[in-house]
This record gives sequence, structure tokens and C-alpha cells, in this order.
Amino acid sequence: MSSNRPEQAISSQLDQTVDDDEFGDDGLTRPRTLPSRSLTRRILAINLLVLAIPVGGFFFLNQIERNLIDQEIRALREQAEVFAGALGASAVVTDTQRGQSLHEVRSADLIRRLSAPTETRARLFDDKGGLLADSLSLSSPRGVVQIEELPKPKPWYERTDEALDWLNRLINWSPSQRDLPLYRELEFQSASDYEEVGRALIGQTYGAMRIDIDDELVLSVAVPVQRFRQVVGAVMLSTDAKKIEQSMREVRLGILRVFGIALAATALLSLYLAGTIARPLSRLATAAQRVRHARGRTIEIPDLTHRGDEIGDLSQNMRDMTEALWQRLDAIENFAADVAHEIKNPLTSLRSAVETVSRVTDPKQQERLFTVILEDVDRLDRLISDISDVSRLDAELSRVEAGPVDLGHVLQTVVGITNDQATDHGRAEISLDLPGSSQELAVVSIETRLGQVFSNIFTNAQSFSPKNGLITCRVQQRGQELLVTIDDTGPGIPQKNLDSIFDRFYSDRPRNTGEKFGTHSGLGLNISRQIVESAGGRIWATNRVDETGKTLGARFNVALPIAAPGSKRRGEDED
Repeated sequence: MSSNRPEQAISSQLDQTVDDDEFGDDGLTRPRTLPSRSLTRRILAINLLVLAIPVGGFFFLNQIERNLIDQEIRALREQAEVFAGALGASAVVTDTQRGQSLHEVRSADLIRRLSAPTETRARLFDDKGGLLADSLSLSSPRGVVQIEELPKPKPWYERTDEALDWLNRLINWSPSQRDLPLYRELEFQSASDYEEVGRALIGQTYGAMRIDIDDELVLSVAVPVQRFRQVVGAVMLSTDAKKIEQSMREVRLGILRVFGIALAATALLSLYLAGTIARPLSRLATAAQRVRHARGRTIEIPDLTHRGDEIGDLSQNMRDMTEALWQRLDAIENFAADVAHEIKNPLTSLRSAVETVSRVTDPKQQERLFTVILEDVDRLDRLISDISDVSRLDAELSRVEAGPVDLGHVLQTVVGITNDQATDHGRAEISLDLPGSSQELAVVSIETRLGQVFSNIFTNAQSFSPKNGLITCRVQQRGQELLVTIDDTGPGIPQKNLDSIFDRFYSDRPRNTGEKFGTHSGLGLNISRQIVESAGGRIWATNRVDETGKTLGARFNVALPIAAPGSKRRGEDED
């Protein structure tokens, strides 16, 4: 019998479901590689995405840049007003024919002196729009000399080659400069070349922003030069926005530096977080797969309970689940062995009777053998029915969840049916003692199966009690449990068998009970224990004795947890 182990059969079936390429040359299982990196990528991507949201403002620093430009234009306006005031006070001459006008030499000299301390370019236009003076032009005996400041050495971040040119353009990019007009400077300049000068010649102060051919921002402000409220010219101050661009570049570089540090920290923390989550999960998944394909019980689920977190709980639950699986396989193995043993006995008897009946000619002996054959067939039928009930019970208990059950109603129903049958067959009747209203006796169980428990116990008690005897059933509360005790008046249970009577296929009945051999399969009390324990209860047996130690009968105890107050009983509709 031991050679046909169910565990070996199950293992063989599992092995057949695995592809041949999952085994190595040494015959050991090689589980498939699990995609363990996807969780790491997701954690890293989510953290970097969150980090990239505020960094998106790197390209849209319009408000800061606009404030800096406004400040620069206000500073140019103030300087231009100073220039215009000085020119109006000291460079205006009066002519009887032309009236008031700007003196060319004085104006040019004053423009150069006033603009020398500043970094702005000053240009002066007369009331006709002609250019009188330019701070970048010097008069000499040989003509006008154009002054142009030599460029300063570029810093490292502006010394670009082809590899770094895109980065420099990215740092200097500004969305506010995309639609500005182009700054052009003709060889012979006039007021009509600049809108702000034209407005200044009619008495308005006006500023403008332009972009030169090198994508540099040029700011300019024109202010009217007046003498006794008469506009005699216009002074125009202009400057590039290198300081503003430098400030914006420093802001962007600062953001980039912070972003780089945050990026490195986020990546490291994400990898650490992924390592503490993804790697243990991968180990658990790999171990679970190896357990599935293993041919023995050498593979264990990693013990990560020391972590004290959800993954540790998962590890413990997987270990418990694996242990329950092995126990289930052991139970299946033992059940199969017990079934084979119990079925083999009547089959052996049946075979012997069939072989004998063909050789016996005496009608009486043949009749006895036929009786034996019928009894063995009935015994096999009962065994198969009980085994089928056990199999259905096992599936039902794993599928149906226990709920509130009215214990008083169940006991009253089972006792009533059992007593009706006892009257017809002359068996012992059952006396039921309930404490108070039956509505107060709500326990956690499955109603139909709970009735089967007490039906099995009552039937067992009747089979050992004398005819027309009395069986007592009492219910009392013990803490958070309801205890049901069933007392019979039979011979009691041997002390060594008080626990083994709940084993599968156990049956030990005295010969004076009057029942045929094989009438009981020995599964009733085992089924009762499975039902009670699945609901979180307990069942055990004791003997009742008097003061002298004489056995008065057996007592079966069933303790069931009390249902929580307010919980709905099975079958009740929702409000």
C-alpha cells in the first residue's frame, strides 16, 4: 500500500506539466527566470517623474526675467532723464532765425562725459531727427572714430564646442525673446529708425526691446530734451541685457545643480527602496516557483519576518501556506491509505465468499455465503457514501464561510427528528435543556453542517445506550463560548481511546450492541470534529463516573464561539 503514495502521484503530475528545458543535466528543476526588474523601473520612473514636474519651470522663468528687464528699463529711463535735463540746461542755444536748438559740439561733449561712467550707449537726435552725437563716436582731425568695446573673455560655460553647444543654448533659452523685433543699426542713423526716438520727439518717454543678429537682447529708452517746454531733441540710451542674461543663466545653473543633486539622491533612494521591496519579492516569487516544481520538500520560503513590515508578513504567510500545503498533502496521503485499507477488508471478504460459493453445494451454506456477500456489498456502499460525504465536506469547508447560526433552533430540530425515529425503533430518547430564549444562542458555524454534528453524536449515543434509555443534552455559556454536553447511559469509552474515537475509520463497539459488523464506517465523529474545528470550536469526549469511580456513561462536549452581537444570521436579507 505504501508504494502508491498520493504525494508521488501528485509530484509526477506536476513534473509532467513542466517543460523539459526547465530541468538541468543533473535532473534538478530550473525555474523560469522571473521579470523582477519591472518594479524597480516603475519606482524609479515615478520618483523621477515627480522630480521633473517642478524642474519644468526651468524653461519658464518669465516673471523673474520680466522683473529684471523692467528694473533695467526704469534705470535707463532715470539716466535718460538726467541726460535730457543736463542737455536742456547747458547745450541749448537760441538763434533768431531757428529759435532754440541743440549746440552740436556742446551736446557731443556732454554726451561723452555723461555716458563715460555708465555702461550704456547714448545717442542724441535733433528736433529734425538727425543724429547729433553718439557716445561710441569720437571726433578727430581725420574724421569720426567709432569706439567699440572689446569682448571680455568668455567664461567656461560659454566656451562651447559642438558637444556642449546644445547645453549652452538650453541654458540661455528664454521664451520671452521669441517674438521680439530685430535690432538693426544703419550706417547713417536717424530718428525714423527707432520708434522710441520718434515718440520722444513728440514729447513722450518710451522704451523698447529688440534682439540683435547674435540673439542678444537690446534695451533702449528715449526721452525728449526740452527747453522751456519746447522739444529740441531726443536722447536715446541703449544697453545690452548681458547682466540680465547672466542673472538668468545663474538661476538656471542653480536649478540644474539642485536638480542634479536631487536626481542623484532620488535615483539612489529609489534603487534602495526598490531593493528593499522588489528584491525580496523576487526572492519570494522564485522560492514559490521552486516549491511548485520541486520533487521533494527541501525548498523553503525565505524567512523575512525579521523585517517587521508587510513583506515580512507576506513571507510568514507564504511559509504558513506552504506548511499547510504539505500538511494537506500528508492528509490526502493518509486518507487515501485509510480508504484503501477500509475498502480492502470487505473486498477480501467478498472475494472469499464468491470463490467459496461456487464450490459449495449445500443450499444452507450457499444461503449463508450469499448473506455474507450482501452484507459486504452493503458495507462497501456505506463506505463509499461516507467517503464521498467526507470529500464533499472538505471542499465545502474550504469554500463556505462560517456565519451566525441559531444553536437553539438547530438543536430543537435535530432532537425532534431523532426522537421521532427513536420512538419507531425503541431507541433512547433525548432530553434537551436550553438556557432561556433560543434567540440568545447564536454561534459561529454552518447551519446544515452543525445539524450534522449533533445528529452524528446523538446517533452514536443512541447506539451505545440501552433501549428506552435517556440521553441528556444541555447548553450553557462559558466565557465567549457556548458549551453543549451530551450525556448517554452506555458503557463509556476506554480511557486510552478518548481521543482516538475521532480518528478516521475508528470503530470499537461491544458485541452485545446487537448491530451487525460493519454497520458503522467510523467516519461520523471524524466528520463532526472537522465541522466544529473549521468554525473555530472544540469537540472532545469524557466519561461520567460516580463517587465510587463507576462509569455511568460517556459525555461528548462541543464548544462553539458565540457570534458577535448584531451580526446577521445566514439567510437573512439586507435591509
